[in-house]
Amino acid sequence: MFNKTKEMTSTSTILSKNGKAPSKITSPKEVLAYARHLDLNIVDLKFTDLLGLWRHVSVPLETIDEGSFEEGIGYDGSSIIGFQGIEESDLILLPDATTAIKDPMLEVPTLSLICNVYDPVTRTPYSRDARRVAQAAERYLIQTGIADTSYWGPEAEFFVFDDVRYDNTPQAAYYFLDSDESVWNNGRNGSRPNLGHRARHKEHYFQQPPIDTMQDLRSRMTLLMRQAGVPVEMHHAEVAGSQQEIDLRFNTLTLMSDWQMMYKYIVKNVARSYGYTATFMPKPVFGDNGSGMHVHNSLWDKGEALFYDEEGYAMLSETALFYIGGLLKHSAALLAFCAPTSNSYRRLTPGYEAPVNLVYSQRNRSASIRIPRYSDTPKAKRIEYRCPDPTANPYLAFSAILMAGIDGIQNRIHPGEPADYDLYELEPAEAAKIKQVPGSLAEALVALEYDHDFLLKGGVFTPDLIETWIRLKREREVDPIRLRPHPYEFYLYYDA
Repeated sequence: MFNKTKEMTSTSTILSKNGKAPSKITSPKEVLAYARHLDLNIVDLKFTDLLGLWRHVSVPLETIDEGSFEEGIGYDGSSIIGFQGIEESDLILLPDATTAIKDPMLEVPTLSLICNVYDPVTRTPYSRDARRVAQAAERYLIQTGIADTSYWGPEAEFFVFDDVRYDNTPQAAYYFLDSDESVWNNGRNGSRPNLGHRARHKEHYFQQPPIDTMQDLRSRMTLLMRQAGVPVEMHHAEVAGSQQEIDLRFNTLTLMSDWQMMYKYIVKNVARSYGYTATFMPKPVFGDNGSGMHVHNSLWDKGEALFYDEEGYAMLSETALFYIGGLLKHSAALLAFCAPTSNSYRRLTPGYEAPVNLVYSQRNRSASIRIPRYSDTPKAKRIEYRCPDPTANPYLAFSAILMAGIDGIQNRIHPGEPADYDLYELEPAEAAKIKQVPGSLAEALVALEYDHDFLLKGGVFTPDLIETWIRLKREREVDPIRLRPHPYEFYLYYDA
């Protein structure tokens, strides 16, 4: 049996070492001095692939110098999904000195650096590098004159399971999940005692121990995130059994995307060190709430909150309303990046607190855009876009949201009247009048094909990136799922 006590001890040892880089590290010289000061022997270079997963390569510290930050480190781009063809495979990684930290998860002392991807021939940012997209989106916002800063606060939920098994072969397909914390184990009778204390269906939110068995796990994740320079505001149990949430303090677009990648890295690895498995899959459990990534967002200019107006609806400014209008207009296309998997649309169904209705409202969680009212101070005024989920590549998703909002402001797209009522309780005839999110990834990809000009402004997204994204999603996800028999079809049709 897995020795969780032993694993907790090793994680505690990691925590006792202060690996957070000084906040003012900005140059390669300072990075190398920091690494030598902490006796970091390995340098781990991280970059994000197009689909939103970290890739990495590690080198001994003595093999890099200040020039490495300008010359880059070469690798085979044809081996990364969505990047180069084999006939033009060479790409280079340029480390970003400002991202230097001691890796919070590795036993061997390791310097972690997030990199941008460059073309080695033109020495220009690689068009399919998602981090480049985020940086370009921030520059474009300034160029428009609308604002100089956008702030982002995603709330990425995840599940923690004790066991996961799955397989797909020509003649078989199955998955199996288990969590001792989940209500389906109330009647379990096995080799270990059943101690009960499980929340009823949909009653896991904010539960305390012993019902919440993951308190120490989330706290360990939180402390490691803070050690890595990622500020955490809170953590808690979510609605579904074994579902968790850790919320980060807001920050700017590219930095928050970097933090989101570190967040997922730490969550998965800490869970594994405790003998659990963590997943950001939106809908792993049938009939229960899925995992979303509600994205809080605001615009500022010269230190002024642009979304605040004391006289406006929910104290929103006209700028904020137009921004909302842009999100609602382009949501079908946005979801190709913000809810980018076939499983995303198992979550985006009515009845599970899912934001399927393309309307806005203050406080109302059945709307796709909510205006939180926890505080009505100007600095707290923001919108919450509730459609995204944590399978999204954060660099692409946040950039796409920003570009849709900018388009709304530039074209003065008003979102119409707010929906301050329970959308799930409407009569069918009234409910039919409300526009909803796409019903599948295939629909979202079609929407993106026909509605992406707003993403191309300022060279933020490129036609090449969008075309590659659509092709990859269809070839790797839409078609393979469409062509395979589903296990439930045997239940429905085998006796036909």
